[in-house]
Amino acid sequence: MDIPEEEPSETSRSISSKTRLEAQWVVGFVDGEGCFYVGINAQPEMKTGYQVLPEFTIVQHERDVQLLYALKTFFGCGVVRRNHADRMAYRVRSVEHLRERIIPFFEKHPLKSKKRLDFLKFRKILLLMERNEHLTPDGIEKIRAIASQMNTGRER
Repeated sequence: MDIPEEEPSETSRSISSKTRLEAQWVVGFVDGEGCFYVGINAQPEMKTGYQVLPEFTIVQHERDVQLLYALKTFFGCGVVRRNHADRMAYRVRSVEHLRERIIPFFEKHPLKSKKRLDFLKFRKILLLMERNEHLTPDGIEKIRAIASQMNTGRER
């Protein structure tokens, strides 16, 4: 469960409003710190019994929260919230924002590390969702197979 979004301090606000991020800096930062993740949660009310939850996240120590607010401004979407303890997270969970802002940015400005492979799998899952395949048992299995190969590659 998310903790309500915190108000940035005056210092964080002024730093993030002055921080103008360059596309290639964002690519490098996400290569090192970003995560494309797809959760598949049991949800009895759903037709298939599961809910698919794609998420783009970057976690930083709270001392660098201004970078997360700068990323939120850069992409024009998402939230900055406390992740746990002294960690803050920038998250984009809206499928619309992922599809219209995050995906096009990384298509135009490709990631350089192996994280690009996770991005391509993430994009593929969003395309399946766009075709409503997440609403069928076969589609859930396709998505589960792709998601299980992302990040650590552990089976879910």
